[in-house]
Amino acid sequence: MNKIRVAQSDCLTWFPKQKPNAFQLIVADPPYFQVQIKEKWDNAWASEVDYVKWMLAWLKEAKRVLNATGLLYLFGQLGKREHVFLQVMAQATKLFQFHDLIIWDRAVGYNERRDSFTPQYEMILVLRKSEKPYFNKSAVREAYDEATKQIYLKDKRYKNLKKRKLHLEQGKFATNLWRIPSLKGASKEKVGHPTQKPLALIERIILSSSKKGDWLCDPFLGSGTTVIAALKLDRQFAGCEIDKNYYRIAKRRLARESRE
Repeated sequence: MNKIRVAQSDCLTWFPKQKPNAFQLIVADPPYFQVQIKEKWDNAWASEVDYVKWMLAWLKEAKRVLNATGLLYLFGQLGKREHVFLQVMAQATKLFQFHDLIIWDRAVGYNERRDSFTPQYEMILVLRKSEKPYFNKSAVREAYDEATKQIYLKDKRYKNLKKRKLHLEQGKFATNLWRIPSLKGASKEKVGHPTQKPLALIERIILSSSKKGDWLCDPFLGSGTTVIAALKLDRQFAGCEIDKNYYRIAKRRLARESRE
């Protein structure tokens, strides 16, 4: 039986209550700072400096509770308003060790801008505490289509046909460019959060960076996508959400998923 612990709390209040090295994986999708103009939670800081200080404050707490072999995935954006994520990345990679930078291709653009290219991607900065974190690249291989398999099998450069067939059946290794469509209004996954991430995106992170039974953490629970993915993939989970409304949405979603 999966152990699931969720709380309605500010992450800076919640983190100190967690034990050191408690989590194998932390998935964090914090406010981006003045991207969601109409949302109070994305406009709670007087300046970029204040926002970056807040980010570093909870990241320090996250480092304390992250396992020595664990990874932290941090979502962010770049653009006219979102350039502060560059400052966050620069500071975060001093606090942690840099592991990877994933480009999430949302498949469609958003917020059309006449004086620049239409934004279509977000970034996921991957951080670690040690030189040897747990990472299973084979867990998220991508299937080859049959036509591609046949082309590769006919390629005379590959001398070991048996080994080549095995690789083709297992699928190709994923790159750090992930094309996963973002959720639109008509999506069945949508539950009422403006920046809700696709389940497929979070599942890929969990599969590659944790094992069954590991403890996962999400300090910005939002609509509950990370806890749903953890439940589906047989992981333990703990997290918090400061907003009462989103916390209720996540709890209802979790209760429905548990019944199903």
